[in-house]
Parts: sequence; C-alpha cells; structure tokens
Amino acid sequence: QVQLVESGGGLVQPGGSLRLSCAASGSSFSINAMGWYRQAPGKQRELVATITSGGSTNYADSVKGRFTISRDNAKNTVYLRMNSLKHEDTAVYYCNANISVALTYPKPYWGQGTQVTVSS
Repeated sequence: QVQLVESGGGLVQPGGSLRLSCAASGSSFSINAMGWYRQAPGKQRELVATITSGGSTNYADSVKGRFTISRDNAKNTVYLRMNSLKHEDTAVYYCNANISVALTYPKPYWGQGTQVTVSS
C-alpha cells in the first residue's frame, strides 16, 4: 500500500509565502509524474502544477511566476513553493502522483489534502 502525506498548509496574509510538501511512503513502488491540485469551496478541483520524473514542469496560468513545483526523487517527495499569495489561492491543496506498485501499471494516488487560507 502506498500513501501520500501532505504538510505545510496554514493561514497566511496576502503577499505571503508557504511551502507544501508531499511524501510518498510504502514498499516496492516507483513514481512517475507528481503534481498539486486545489479545490476551493463550491468549485471543481483544478490543476495547479505538475512535474515529471525528469523534472519538466507545467503550471496553471493563474500561478505562473508565483508558484514553483519541485521534487526530490531520493525522498519520494514533491514540494510546492507558493509566493505572493492571493485571496483567490485559498483552497484545499491535494498532492497527486502516478505510481506503479510492484511493476503494475501506474495509477493515480491522492493525498488527504491540506488547507491553505490567504486572509488578512
């Protein structure tokens, strides 16, 4: 069984910064692409950023230039550095990873979500 555990959410003022972390744990698994999604109240879950195993990144237009996704393959961890936070960034942030367990076909795994609230 593979689990994704997120940390780093919280309350921050507009213009502030936060860093989210998501670590995968388990046995006999390999991780392909990883990413972050978010869901605000009353809205659908949306893509924030993704990163391939080779380090190629993709961002939603709304976060380009403010957020940075990175990963440490040795630690099976993905990070999201969020700068210049805005009220509209308030949401539950979910970690996602495409994981192959015991050489099976990769499938998506999700973390439990971490709340980010941007408020003065």
